[in-house]
Amino acid sequence: MSQRAERRGGIHVDQSDLLCKKGCGYYGNAGWQGLCSKCWREEYQRVRQKQIQDDWALAAKLQREEEAAYASSHGAQAPSTAPQAHPGHASLGSFSKFEEKKTNEKTRKVTTVKKFFSPSSRTAPKKETAEGKSPSPLISRRASFDTDQVCKDFSDYLKSLHKPGREIQKQCRAFIVSMAGKKDLGADELSECVQDFYQNLADRLMGHYKASSESVEQVMDQVEKFIMTRLYKSVFCPETTDDERKDLTTQNRIRALHWVTIEMLCVSMDEEIPEVSDNVDKAITDVIEMDSKRVPRDKLGCITRCSKHIFSAIMITKKEPASADDFLPALIYIVLKANPPRLQSNIQYITRFCNPSRLMTGEDGYYFTNLCCAVAFIEKLDAQSLNLSPEEFERYMSGQASPRRDSSEGGWAGAEPAPPAAINAALARLNHNLEALSGLGSRQDALVEAARSLQDDLLSWPGAVQREVDQVLEKYPLEVRPRTLPAIDDNDADNDNLPAPLAPQVLAGRGGLH
Repeated sequence: MSQRAERRGGIHVDQSDLLCKKGCGYYGNAGWQGLCSKCWREEYQRVRQKQIQDDWALAAKLQREEEAAYASSHGAQAPSTAPQAHPGHASLGSFSKFEEKKTNEKTRKVTTVKKFFSPSSRTAPKKETAEGKSPSPLISRRASFDTDQVCKDFSDYLKSLHKPGREIQKQCRAFIVSMAGKKDLGADELSECVQDFYQNLADRLMGHYKASSESVEQVMDQVEKFIMTRLYKSVFCPETTDDERKDLTTQNRIRALHWVTIEMLCVSMDEEIPEVSDNVDKAITDVIEMDSKRVPRDKLGCITRCSKHIFSAIMITKKEPASADDFLPALIYIVLKANPPRLQSNIQYITRFCNPSRLMTGEDGYYFTNLCCAVAFIEKLDAQSLNLSPEEFERYMSGQASPRRDSSEGGWAGAEPAPPAAINAALARLNHNLEALSGLGSRQDALVEAARSLQDDLLSWPGAVQREVDQVLEKYPLEVRPRTLPAIDDNDADNDNLPAPLAPQVLAGRGGLH
């Protein structure tokens, strides 16, 4: 038990480390230097405002120096020897030097600010061609269909808001048009534009229309879905960032750590239990599915569902509620098994363009912060974190040895001898799946045979019905009786008591009928 506690100490993260470094109580984020979105924006705007003031002060200083240098050089020239055109040339040259110095100084300051806010000071060059990123026609048609459906749903939702809905739609469309001309901006600048639009629209709804915070939150969710679906192609993994390089680095890192076992991470999950195995598979599916979503809120939903499946697996194994110390190692294990595509790009996309209130509080923010911690742990994972010697860690990383093979031979000191059931768990599951597949095959054959029999019955049924009809008609021929016209008094019940109708009589001698 002490050994488990010792090894768990290598990946333990205090819950206070998940909060903002400024102590505001909200969840922090590694992409914001450990700050929450609110504190990061305040710090970013403060530094940016200071940069603007410094740029103005530097420009004024350089201009004064140039003006003084020009005045002194102009005063020293003799009026008779100085042609009239020379001062203009001197002024033009001085102004060019001034602009050059100002540009260099501003570039240096902008670079300094980017270093302060960016985890990496190096920016990857733009891609030479876009052939690798061009989607297939099927994906393009699917994306176009999804975009049209989102636009229709957004329009239908705004109709229920009446006047505020019309203004929201107008502002959203104007913002999308304005963002079309800002494709050359950096990722931080694009994020700032989107976050400013979120904040201004929310303030407008709460101030002008006196909407409640819950109503504003619902509206902003719909606005985020509409805006980010339209802007997804231009703001996800933009060419001005090194997100793609980070994706490949993280993917290769996870591949190199394929040998890490569940025992090394002290994960409280027993995958031999069918319910636990099912929850692990669902968690892996959810975290992989995150890359297929286009809206930050939907990506967060995948992370939340993945985390809940992990908690369920731990609770089934331990038969008691899971703790935060149990959750983080399990999340690391799931990420290592899943190796989600474009993991860094998805994290950066959520960080930059999600509604900030979702990342600051609530279960979505908590699970997302833990995912960032899991990725950071994987990037820094070493021998001490897994309670291994440096030599063992290097042998496993290079592929010269395998902990599963060493544990079966008694070579891994930190592992207990694995029981036969654990060693053959994969084979047992494989046999179970093969039996299930064979059963499905026989059921499918029976179903196909029944379908063919039904088809034959349907084809022969009209002929059988026609033969039966012909036999009945032959046995009981149809007799068509002449139609008789009913009398007026046919329905009279007393017609039997009436006297016989009068017959005409011929009277002799009169020559007529009476």
